[in-house]
Amino acid sequence: MKRVLLKLGHWLLPAVYLGISRLLLLTCRIRQHGEGHFTEGFASSPFIAASWHYGIFYNLHLMHRLRRENGQEWILMLSASSDADYVAMILEKMRLQTVRGSQRKGGLAALKKMTALMRQGMNAGIIVDGSQGPARKVQAGVILLASMTGAPILPTAWAADRYVAFRSWDRTVLPKPFARLALWYGEPLRIPARLSSGDLEKYRLELEERLNRLYQQAWGEFGIREH
Repeated sequence: MKRVLLKLGHWLLPAVYLGISRLLLLTCRIRQHGEGHFTEGFASSPFIAASWHYGIFYNLHLMHRLRRENGQEWILMLSASSDADYVAMILEKMRLQTVRGSQRKGGLAALKKMTALMRQGMNAGIIVDGSQGPARKVQAGVILLASMTGAPILPTAWAADRYVAFRSWDRTVLPKPFARLALWYGEPLRIPARLSSGDLEKYRLELEERLNRLYQQAWGEFGIREH
């Protein structure tokens, strides 16, 4: 019986999630900023889309939409913990590929696998403050991935005028029905192939500053300083 319930959950949860997210976001109005930066990153494909963990709900929808519209494959890194198993099921249903790893477990192996897949032409989506934070602090993995692949990092952030923020470490945001969304793309950041430890920290801080500036611009559009 337990096995049957697990199989049912494996099929049902992703389908329910996709159905609800599509219906919800169909009611929202989305205004984009910095589309020239997106075009620049897209022209350099493969590229790395970098974002904060709070925005994961809409970010997954966006990558799924881009995959449907442009036919480009995406690879995302998920935590190796069992907590991310259901997220992996949802991404499988969305036809977004995943590798499992984190700063604490399997991170280097996951980066190597992502590097190999990006060299085959896949774009990467990275939650740059990781699976456990701290919030809005870039972890070094995305800089290493960009250095190993030569792919530019495209910073992104979004905000909503009406939303629910969960009581999690990152305050994950869920837009309310009929919300207005502001999606901001930043200038792509290119990382050299060979990095010293000093260079790694320099580019890590540069990306962090760019993402936080986008965060402020996105939420500031609705008169909100911090979600």
